[in-house]
Amino acid sequence: MALTDRLSQTWDLESFFPGGSSSPDFRAHLDRVETETQALARAVESLGDPSGPAEIDRWCDVLTEFQAIYDKLVQGWAFAGCLTSQDVKDREAKLLNARVLQMGAAIEAITTQLDDRILRVSDDLWEKLLADPRIEPVAFPLRERRTRAKRLMAPAMELLATDLAVDGYHSWSAHYDTIVGRMTIPFEVNGKVEELSVGQAFNKFAEPDRAMRTTLHEKWEAAWEKEAELIAATLNHIGGFRLSLYRHRGWDSILSEPLEINRMTEATLNAMWEAASVGKTKLARYFQRKANLIGAETLNWYDLRAPLYTETPKVSYEDAAVFIEEQFRRFSPRMADFARDAFRNRWLEVEDRPGKAPGGYCTDFPLHGQSRIFMTYSGDADGVRTLAHELGHAYHTDVMKDLPSLSRNYAMNVAETASTFAEILINAAAIANAKTKQERLALLDSKISDSLGYLMNIHARFLFETRFYAERKKGHLSLERLNDLMVAAQKEAYADSLGAYHPHFWASKGHFYMSGVPFYNFPYTFGYLFSAGVYARAMEEGPRFEQRYVDLLRDTGRCTVEDLAARHLGVDLTKPAFWMSGVQLAIDGVDEFLRLTAE
Repeated sequence: MALTDRLSQTWDLESFFPGGSSSPDFRAHLDRVETETQALARAVESLGDPSGPAEIDRWCDVLTEFQAIYDKLVQGWAFAGCLTSQDVKDREAKLLNARVLQMGAAIEAITTQLDDRILRVSDDLWEKLLADPRIEPVAFPLRERRTRAKRLMAPAMELLATDLAVDGYHSWSAHYDTIVGRMTIPFEVNGKVEELSVGQAFNKFAEPDRAMRTTLHEKWEAAWEKEAELIAATLNHIGGFRLSLYRHRGWDSILSEPLEINRMTEATLNAMWEAASVGKTKLARYFQRKANLIGAETLNWYDLRAPLYTETPKVSYEDAAVFIEEQFRRFSPRMADFARDAFRNRWLEVEDRPGKAPGGYCTDFPLHGQSRIFMTYSGDADGVRTLAHELGHAYHTDVMKDLPSLSRNYAMNVAETASTFAEILINAAAIANAKTKQERLALLDSKISDSLGYLMNIHARFLFETRFYAERKKGHLSLERLNDLMVAAQKEAYADSLGAYHPHFWASKGHFYMSGVPFYNFPYTFGYLFSAGVYARAMEEGPRFEQRYVDLLRDTGRCTVEDLAARHLGVDLTKPAFWMSGVQLAIDGVDEFLRLTAE
């Protein structure tokens, strides 16, 4: 089938487990994983020192089995997740998903046991074990686990903390979801007042009517103010639990865990933010120009997503697929062939129909060496970029699929490398190929808006969260103080360029309430600027960079980000120079935007 033929907009899940949520094969798969998990728990418990050939063999067998079971669990998690996404009313799928999550908890318990056994091994025997040819491919993540285990409490204490977190840490996070889930925002639509969900209301900030956005903003702030006391208590309790846990572990810095998770140093984080700040002067000029274009004196927080035009060109799914393949091929034939096969072999669920979950993602089926992509294709430039973004994720998975499971586990900050790189490729081509001035301006505006998100919005979140935890050590923060901290962070992050801010952003942004991932903010900026820097290098070196790019992606799960950049790009991430190349690429559309709108 040629790529220009009509493409299916639904994915193929039958090749994994026939029968969907009623699949007997899938239930049998889960049964096997549960049995194997129980056997693995016994094997981990009986591990001793790897002091001789027989004991080393046992360690090798356990680590091999651990990775195999983990891949089987990921396969089950991905399948159940796909079922619930494609049909939110599929009750059987929800039950299957709950079962997989419960199985994940069992693997977590085994992981804690394994870390304890790893920690008990002497340094000499540990290095001898890692030198074994069967273990050497996963030496980096195992060394990482041992280092982290040394920084934790005793295993019994960690297990207790995990148990207490269920009705503490994680329950407060779920409590936040409950509060937000019941919220509605009354808004008049076509002469009739409708009760909008938080998500529906937020989407309307992308509408072109400024008077409507202004009215909505007042109701938006009022809705969050109404729930602010409960949400403030929730944030204080999540923060308090985290700080107590860190104190018992002996961790002084609130950034210790997020930096460790992202395999980066604080020097790299500081260099990144230093470079990001340099680009804000030019972005401030964009703010004033866009305000003029939409008929406002100054741009306000609720104007940031406002479109310049009410109509944008439509792109069929087939045309989007052709365009993506063509642009990928300009950089990498391998990447283009991969995208072509993904479209042809029904790896994507993009149909616009009722009953689907919102959002988009790429998920991994490691037993088949494949991915699946979920989204609802919008038929516009944003839809094309999202397609490319998710295909980038899938390509990242594809080039790593022959590696051991532990070495495929890359951190959040580099997880967006291939996806954002693919998106930059498509965005640059779309702007270059724009047929009209209006289309070009709309695409430039969208590109600059992305830059605002990564360089300013994310920075505001980081500044707020850093200051919140500094003050939370001394006690609970009032909702008024949270508002003050949020506005101060936004003013600093946005170079004091907006006319009005969002004081309750601390309440409306769910990332602050994610109990499992601390500081769910700066990795986004890292990924965006790192990808932009990689793209700049690719444009500089041309076709010879293709294999270096693949090698870089393959190493994302088996070294620190500083080593990754030094090894494959020859740069020092602890200095601002590399980051500036990404910032320059992020803001290079501002001058053209200002020139095209000068009249």
